Amino acid sequence: MRTQVGIIGAGPAGLLLSHLLHLRGISSVVLEKRSRDYVERRVRAGVLEQGTVDTLVEAGVGERMLREGLPHHGIELRYGGSGHRIPFEKLVPGRSITVYGQQEVVKDLIAARLAAGGDVRFEVEDVAVHGLDSEPYVTFGGERLDCDVIAGCDGFHGVTRPSIPEGVLSVFEREYPFAWLGILANVTPSSEELIYTRTERGFALHSMRSPTVSRFYLQVPADTRIEDWPDERIWDELKERLESVPGFTLTTGEITEKGVTPMRSFVVEPMQYGRLYLAGDAAHIVPPTGAKGLNLAVADVRVLTEALAAYFSEGSTALLDGYSEACLKRVWRAQHFSWWMTTLLHTFEDDDAYGRRLQLSYLDYVTSSEAAATTLAENYVGLPYGS
Repeated sequence: MRTQVGIIGAGPAGLLLSHLLHLRGISSVVLEKRSRDYVERRVRAGVLEQGTVDTLVEAGVGERMLREGLPHHGIELRYGGSGHRIPFEKLVPGRSITVYGQQEVVKDLIAARLAAGGDVRFEVEDVAVHGLDSEPYVTFGGERLDCDVIAGCDGFHGVTRPSIPEGVLSVFEREYPFAWLGILANVTPSSEELIYTRTERGFALHSMRSPTVSRFYLQVPADTRIEDWPDERIWDELKERLESVPGFTLTTGEITEKGVTPMRSFVVEPMQYGRLYLAGDAAHIVPPTGAKGLNLAVADVRVLTEALAAYFSEGSTALLDGYSEACLKRVWRAQHFSWWMTTLLHTFEDDDAYGRRLQLSYLDYVTSSEAAATTLAENYVGLPYGS
């Protein structure tokens, strides 16, 4: 079996890459170890940057997103007993975010690929990549897929990045001394926009997935066990942290999903080796505070699509050779923003009174200075491509 691009992973990166290549007349096969049901139900990111929304619309897979997604034109920073809105419509006119779950993006992309006759294979076993220096191929379940290029879109724990010879990659990483306890609840959101809250008890985030489903996060110790957090305790703690401004009441109800997510930053350089190109979480992880993970994957895929189009249509390797450098500029901007948002809003056990007061002072600066608020807004909605 042969194709032009072998894509490992049917998350947003792999599926979008396959679809964009299809629109350019480039063939691909997508291999995914999980079931279709699993990837379509896997709850992950939910905030789409302006550029991600534009990309999905331009690719013809944004109709349901535009119909069911929730456009937001600001976020609230809540601390010290008051809330402060960051107004996107004033600070970055014409740009916003859309709340639309990653699993919904995946459903739309799978439907589009199958409708176009795309080759997407689920529950594939024993995937391995070979011949990265010259003649790449993939083996899986007793079969062999020959291809010109392999795209590693299989996430942080995938098989593609470890297939790169030892010593080639430089690894940059940081683990944070806390985690996020996240829940989905069948309750009407208590706010029309996202609320980022900094309290002495820790960080909390009020988000949503639809007009009837809310998403919440709590900062918890890194070694937290979800078994130690029954529903009542979760709601009590969310109320303690979010009901910190006069007149705000948190709506509670049925929790349908909960889990604990470690907080880390991770980047490998370069994002390529031979005929293998990494995209999304296979190459970089950001703490979710800045809502950049899915959006970075889309940015990577845009760059890789253009590079592959030039390669297959003109035989030019210039864009492929520069793929990693082109992506990493944006990756490191997003890493900085995510680190900044994380340190701005979370409490750290080793902070003394001076450090905590300094944090509040900086929050005052961000919410009172138009220049500082603009920097936050333009990074949050996503920097325009090419900037």
